[in-house]
Amino acid sequence: MRSLLNLLTILFCMLGFEGIYCQINFQNQASARGVGSSCGIINYGGGISFYDYNNDGWDDITLATENSDNLKIFKNTQDGFFIQETVLNPSNNFQHKQVVWVDFDNDGDNDLFITSNTNGNRLYRNDVVGLTDITISAGLPLDNLFTFGASWGDYNNDGFLDVFICNRDLNFQIPNFLFKNNGDGTFISVNINSGIGLGSYLSLCAAFFDYNNDGWQDLYVANDKTQTQNLLYHNNGDGTFTEIGESSGTNVAIDAMSTTIGDYDNDGWFDIYITNGPDGNILFRNNGDGTFTDMAQDSGTTFNSSAWGSVFLDAENDGDLDLYVSAQANGADPQFLSAAFYENQGSNTFTILSNGSFSNDNLESYTNAMGDIDNDGYPEIIVSNSNNEDLFLWKNLTTTTNNWLKVKLEGTTSNKQGIGSRIEISVNGQKQYRYTLCGEGYMGQNSGTEFFGLGLNTIVDYVKVTWLSGMQDILYNVSPNQLLSITEGSNSLNTRDFNNFNVNIYPNPVNDYLYINAFGAYNITYEILDLSGRVFLRGKIDSSGYVNIKDLTSGHYFIKLKNSYKQSLKRFIKY
Repeated sequence: MRSLLNLLTILFCMLGFEGIYCQINFQNQASARGVGSSCGIINYGGGISFYDYNNDGWDDITLATENSDNLKIFKNTQDGFFIQETVLNPSNNFQHKQVVWVDFDNDGDNDLFITSNTNGNRLYRNDVVGLTDITISAGLPLDNLFTFGASWGDYNNDGFLDVFICNRDLNFQIPNFLFKNNGDGTFISVNINSGIGLGSYLSLCAAFFDYNNDGWQDLYVANDKTQTQNLLYHNNGDGTFTEIGESSGTNVAIDAMSTTIGDYDNDGWFDIYITNGPDGNILFRNNGDGTFTDMAQDSGTTFNSSAWGSVFLDAENDGDLDLYVSAQANGADPQFLSAAFYENQGSNTFTILSNGSFSNDNLESYTNAMGDIDNDGYPEIIVSNSNNEDLFLWKNLTTTTNNWLKVKLEGTTSNKQGIGSRIEISVNGQKQYRYTLCGEGYMGQNSGTEFFGLGLNTIVDYVKVTWLSGMQDILYNVSPNQLLSITEGSNSLNTRDFNNFNVNIYPNPVNDYLYINAFGAYNITYEILDLSGRVFLRGKIDSSGYVNIKDLTSGHYFIKLKNSYKQSLKRFIKY
């Protein structure tokens, strides 16, 4: 089907990476794909996950449900169609809010955390043959805390995921909680020691992310009602936080629903989209200096309806993030949007698409998430509708020949899921960035795979992953239209690890002889390696100061130079 659509692309697209304008088109295929089901009736909706819970390489769908109805897990049959999971499903028929698959114990399988605002939260350990309720033994409370959202992150960089739960207690008695993962299967509340405190804020959702790119996960919290300002907790790097909402400019007092994180302007600083009521949504652009500026009005993304769930995604794979927003309004009143898709124009502005791109998207909706049902590299959107209405599964039928790359992480020193990692790619010199989260938006969980649109480019200059451990992996000259799996430490050959003494190499690119100027350093040995680390040549730099590389084939290489005291790594091109 995709190949047929690609033949039509020339009719719809204008060439060029900066602006490849294509016919964006999504079609609801929930019933046809096997997920024609409802969450029931849940006040302010229930959560939804678009996550590969069984690690088979295909995104699945998990749906929170109403009281007396068991959780619904739809397993991808590895062809973009789904059947309902009957074995690996907890016996939990409470009213659910957030549903998050999380490998809290780093054993390689996904455990399940379910929040509820009626019967308390539950943590289920994945035992392969079933899910075991370990809430009590893990040290987590069974009491009803009126919890909505749950966000998982590693705030102290110890390699184990901690959890922040958002509690909406109308009596303002129950605070939010930060539970530290002890690494032994148990958790402990660290509200006091961490500086989170015991305040109660009508919180709906939160997101762990690194707003200042210092390698430590900060925390942004969305609070309901105008009497409670949103909170930004700055991670001090010592196990404590400082609340900086006011100084950062993010302490808005609105009916805040979502905490949607993405770098919509590709500047390397992660931004925050916050949904709101008819007064308008917020798009906080990260200024890169510890402050944020609301760009919703200027960017055209205010929405001005009863907005709830939102998600960033690159629908047409043109290299910038678009935005989809769900709403409580059902389209009966034309002055209030029932949903909207904002196409990124690549100039810090968005254009709202006509309803033809999402035909009949007019139900009362609260939560959404993005994933890829058929592994074709084009992201889909799942939406949980209210009032016993079936899900929307918006299949991406966009007509384009744009290329793509998907990146899947596995931590070793960092947490197993690679949560909190920063992924940077360069395509023809243009950068894109993603940040890995676990529990985001309004009670959503997106695919565990990160998506990048490449436009018409046929090579990715490099893919660089910066893990919470501080380790970096970098791969060069990556081919498009593939899933790239990266394990922490497996591609750590990069110049940042070296450069302990000053060395110049020239010319670069080079043909036959590569000259080395080590500025007085002596007894230097060398190795010539390709980008995967395979050694082709080795020897010692003699008085001539050059290395003969005539016999190397054309391509990209490293030269690793070292003596007894120092070392350096330089990259060069042989032509």
